[in-house]
Amino acid sequence: MNARAHDLKVREVISETAEAVSLIFDIPTDLTHRFTYAPGQYLTLRIPSERTGSVARCYSLSSSPHCDDRPAITIKRTSDGYASNWLCDNVSVGDILTVLEPAGNFTPRTWNRDLLLCAAGSGITPIMSILKSALTLGRSNIALVYANRDRHSTIFASQLDQLARRHSRRLTLLHWFESDRGLPTARAIATLARPYRRHDVYLCGPTGFAIAVKQGLGQLRIPERSIHQEQYRSLTDNPFEHHTPVATEAAHTTPTADISTLRVDIDGRTHTLPWPKTKKLLDVLLDHGIDAPYVCRESACATCVCTVKHGRTHMLQNESLIPEELSQGLTLACQTLPDSPTLHIAFDE
Repeated sequence: MNARAHDLKVREVISETAEAVSLIFDIPTDLTHRFTYAPGQYLTLRIPSERTGSVARCYSLSSSPHCDDRPAITIKRTSDGYASNWLCDNVSVGDILTVLEPAGNFTPRTWNRDLLLCAAGSGITPIMSILKSALTLGRSNIALVYANRDRHSTIFASQLDQLARRHSRRLTLLHWFESDRGLPTARAIATLARPYRRHDVYLCGPTGFAIAVKQGLGQLRIPERSIHQEQYRSLTDNPFEHHTPVATEAAHTTPTADISTLRVDIDGRTHTLPWPKTKKLLDVLLDHGIDAPYVCRESACATCVCTVKHGRTHMLQNESLIPEELSQGLTLACQTLPDSPTLHIAFDE
């Protein structure tokens, strides 16, 4: 089992709508530091499965670390969603779920900038965490565009109304109900967003909604660097399953044209390993029995971020790190290959 997986007790189950529930977790004192999280991050849950033993699914934290006592995730059932339906139908107060530590980088880097938040359906979950945090921490102005099928399917409807009344000078709440107006179009989004075109944008929702929002923002010439999107995807690897180490060369193999020597700092220990030029850093670590952090293995979650202290590397794919972070030497272990004979990489920063 992944060393970053922990058993958490469900303290409360809240019915948000007919199709969505929130699970609030109790965090044991000795795990408090492990479950410190940033607004917009998510938890990965182990869901039992008769066919495969388990499946792993990621659910955004809808709570805020700045104004809520305990972490909470919100799950909306989908017609063909095994995990979401299992959670909605089976989890009760007192149940124990196996959960990975918080991950993800869909979070503002400053709370001093005005925000345009765009959500549809269950995409409100990380947006809610960001919204509550921004209202608590900063003085910025915030506009929320929230699309749903109808009023009854709107997750957090009453909470949002309360926030809008309490922060009437800072928060503008813009509901869009498909039952009244049809699906939101790019032109409609551009009209709604026009007064907020200088805000930083945080977007989460189904593909069709996300496309319409980005096209609408494009009509307003909002630069791409100002648009931050959370994307949900199926995991290609189950991080709860054991990774079986494979036979590898001795740790102190002499560098060759095809193998570099890696020094890696992780979990308070330093290891020296051979690093084949065609093998990703994360795979090298797992093959040597080192429990490196990871979830998606596709560069999207940033769970495996680390720092190149010495040597050169390159990434095959990068959907998480911004240019400023790259310039600081950050890289994603799941996508990183070596470009130098010797390298030093640290996870403990």
